[in-house]
Amino acid sequence: MMQDYEDLVSFLKTWGPYQRRVLSLLCLAVIPTGYNVMSPFFLLATPVHTCSIPAHANLSQDWIQTSIPVQLVEGHMRRSSCHRFELAFIQNQSALGLEPGPGPGLDVLLSGLKQEVCKDGWTFSKEHYESTVVTEFSLVCEDEWKAPLTSFAYFLGGLCGCFISGQISDRVGRKPVLLGSIAMLSIFSSALALAPSWEVFTILFFMLGLGQISCYVIIFVLGSEILMGPTRVLFSSLVLPFSYVLGMLLLPGTAYLTQTWRLLALILAVPGLACVPLWWLLPESPRWLASHGRQREAEILLRSAALENRVEAPQIIFNPAKVENPARHKSRSVGFLDMLRTRKVRHVTLILWLVWFSLNVSYFGTSFNMSGLNGNPFLTYFSVSLVELPSYAASWLAVRYLHRRLSFAGFSLLGALALLLIQITMNSHPQVTLFLVMVGKFGVLAGISVLYTYSGELYPTVIRNTAMSSCATFSRMASSVSPYLLQLAVFSQYLPWIIVGSLSVLGVVLCVFLPETFSRPLPDTIQQMAPTQRCPCTPCGANDEVKPAEDQTSMPEIVLTSHF
Repeated sequence: MMQDYEDLVSFLKTWGPYQRRVLSLLCLAVIPTGYNVMSPFFLLATPVHTCSIPAHANLSQDWIQTSIPVQLVEGHMRRSSCHRFELAFIQNQSALGLEPGPGPGLDVLLSGLKQEVCKDGWTFSKEHYESTVVTEFSLVCEDEWKAPLTSFAYFLGGLCGCFISGQISDRVGRKPVLLGSIAMLSIFSSALALAPSWEVFTILFFMLGLGQISCYVIIFVLGSEILMGPTRVLFSSLVLPFSYVLGMLLLPGTAYLTQTWRLLALILAVPGLACVPLWWLLPESPRWLASHGRQREAEILLRSAALENRVEAPQIIFNPAKVENPARHKSRSVGFLDMLRTRKVRHVTLILWLVWFSLNVSYFGTSFNMSGLNGNPFLTYFSVSLVELPSYAASWLAVRYLHRRLSFAGFSLLGALALLLIQITMNSHPQVTLFLVMVGKFGVLAGISVLYTYSGELYPTVIRNTAMSSCATFSRMASSVSPYLLQLAVFSQYLPWIIVGSLSVLGVVLCVFLPETFSRPLPDTIQQMAPTQRCPCTPCGANDEVKPAEDQTSMPEIVLTSHF
């Protein structure tokens, strides 16, 4: 009979110098990914712009002032960004000494003049940025589609990174993939600063996205497997998200101080370079080592941890009689298909994929809609990031003391209700609408934070990183879809809010079918997973499939129990 992991390594205690060191190192490792996550907003910012009027045009001051037509945009009169009055014509009028005017009684009636595209480029406002990728490569007007495509490439890179890194991490280890992802952030951030064209920038931005979200998922899994009991809850629900938000809060200040996109891209590499010492300081997951038949290495790490904590380790940590041949473990590596091969895993996986997608569409959709709360982009995103701190604090308290499904459902329903009520107050009570938006984001984000912990507890060690990465992949899909989803406002201004609120409700409904994990053992093998809840229409006698013993990757004598 397998022993409890906490019983096996109880000599380490749940808190000591070893745990403090691991916790601080993991917090340092997550800052680069939080620092990079909002980089598309600042690198691809589009300042206010108008058609450029060349100096050799020899226009009078009045004609220069009125050479750009004024049009109604979102209820306000604004100068056109993509058109100007026909330059050859207004040059002739200016040479003749005629004066422009908006109405009758003046020499030239502006409303009757022909317009043309910006043949001489654009003049960009420098109120917030000296230069961005958009201003340097002129990604406006007829090339306006290139900026969102570049942003999509970044999120697509994150999607691919989640899918690939999870499977690699479950095969070669957490630590190498984590440090490799951080290295990608530094290498490709630096390379961005040298990009000679939009095409090269987009390719490098895709590569940067490959490492961005992969770091967070691997750090989450590594910390969950090394830390125990309340310390693990503190890490996954509060300390790790707070460190991530700290990285987010640093970026707007950096962008404000740099003002130029090439310098900003270069500075984005600095947090990753600070993580170089982690190669020697950060330990591999003993749980992963043992699950792959490397009990000797796992035992060395545990004895080293005991020495650091100044406690005595038992003479025998793993039972040699039950240690399997490492070669056999290697031949039975678990991959992506193992999440769909067994009915028990398949049900949990499909439900979680839908829940992660639904909640993240709500979160990213709400975040994108909040981008216009303040005219200053740096203050806007600082405040949007700051509001995440109370969400993570509330989710930590809930995970610490409440059942997972109850916590998730409560937060998600709060967010959904607030988002659905926005359609009532949108036009009549703007302050109430702002409050509802903030409450909606608070609830949805707190629900996602609980979902991270919940998902990690549902899956066994042998496929946990692959499974978590696949869930993060669906969150990246959601981030890519959300900006386009909000374009549905052309049909009705309420439609985006109805959709994001309804998707939060869908996540709650699907969560009902998942098993509860509060105060229950954290599974190490597929056989130890709890089955999903039965639908009333499902026959009670239907059991989960049980694969032959050779298909069930196991980890000798280790079961990590969740005592919270």
